[in-house]
Amino acid sequence: MDPTTLAALILVGGIVIGIVLSVPIAVVIGVSSFLATIPILGSEQAVLISAQRMFTGINSFPLLAIPMFVLAGVIMNSGGIAGRLVDAAKVLIGRMPASLAQTNVAANAMFGAVSGAAVAAAAAVGNVMNNRMVAEKYDRGFAAAVNVASAPSGMLIPPSNTFIVYSLVSGTSIAALFMSGLIPGLLWAAACMIVVAIYAVRQPGRLKTADRVTFRQALLVFWRALPSLLMIVIVVGGILAGYFTATESASVAVVYCLVLSAIYRTVKVRDLPGILVDAGRTTAIVMLLVGVSTALSFVMSLARIPDLISDAVLGFTDSSTVVLLLMMVVLLIVGTFMDPTPAILIFVPIFLPIVTEFGIDPIHFGAMVVMNLSIGTITPPVGNVLFVGSRVARLRIEPVIAKLWPFLLAIIAMLFLVVFVPQLSMWLPQLMGLV
Repeated sequence: MDPTTLAALILVGGIVIGIVLSVPIAVVIGVSSFLATIPILGSEQAVLISAQRMFTGINSFPLLAIPMFVLAGVIMNSGGIAGRLVDAAKVLIGRMPASLAQTNVAANAMFGAVSGAAVAAAAAVGNVMNNRMVAEKYDRGFAAAVNVASAPSGMLIPPSNTFIVYSLVSGTSIAALFMSGLIPGLLWAAACMIVVAIYAVRQPGRLKTADRVTFRQALLVFWRALPSLLMIVIVVGGILAGYFTATESASVAVVYCLVLSAIYRTVKVRDLPGILVDAGRTTAIVMLLVGVSTALSFVMSLARIPDLISDAVLGFTDSSTVVLLLMMVVLLIVGTFMDPTPAILIFVPIFLPIVTEFGIDPIHFGAMVVMNLSIGTITPPVGNVLFVGSRVARLRIEPVIAKLWPFLLAIIAMLFLVVFVPQLSMWLPQLMGLV
């Protein structure tokens, strides 16, 4: 058998078997990549090349943005910032039907945008909102579903670690990607709000709106939340204005969060070791995935797997619509059992050459991919946001899933709107001259 064919079979077979056996995805990718290299380069060279590729994959200055943004998110999650953002969201939309549920959606969008982490948003906002919603006669499963469904909107609203990973793989501008995710992120939140509004219509008289606040009270609430929201302006605005790179902006975010927490007196010096360990643990997982996925990309290019898939797709259809539909369905399925980071590292090198062949902008494709894979974080069997949101609500996942389906359908509808209306993701980058 031809060595490249054998390498492809070992790689694909190893990944499939590892996933079926529930082996950690980083181990699956690393071992499969190493074994697949042996038929082409021999065992001695395979060891050296695999190690070299893994080191090269993480030896990247732009990648320093990830541990910095992770650390900023952990500091904010520990700093009691969620409560201030919830209060601001309540003032903004508290007069809407099912106001507490709508506040949960808005607060998750704000906190997710500030922290860049859907899991952190689901935990922090869920801890604040779940008991309040149950006390006001919301169904416990629905209250948890609102929190779970809306938390990933912050993965699209800048800054976003997921877009940084996509930028690394695709070679596209981080600033342009950040801006491309803003409108899709707002559409995600809007989809959740629409479902909540329909729920409110079906519960006439049972769900209270918030008490009216005076102008003075509203100003006070926004004044307390403003420093937290300013982080988005400082980080994203600094990148767009050219004052610092994405990596430097992440460092600025960490310093800003530390100063803010010191002012709020919510994080003490004795809390810092635990915060650093928590951030280090998350960073280690991401960096290991990046390293082994770099080795995987090298093996795939050796075995010509992207070329073979590209030829097969282009031979099957010449319609960009059909190609995008196929890719979106594949990514929706992949997202149910794989986190966004490894999914991007594995599938973007395969799919990106195909979409560029059809004239689809990599920035637009990035918004599609990140939004698509974010859906996987709230779907079983592996959705980490689903599990965290259920645990915060002290529920099994079954009653949460039962109430989650309307949200999923609405979000998927917004996904396909983003897929087939490119200006939703391209308008802001083009307006700002980033593409």
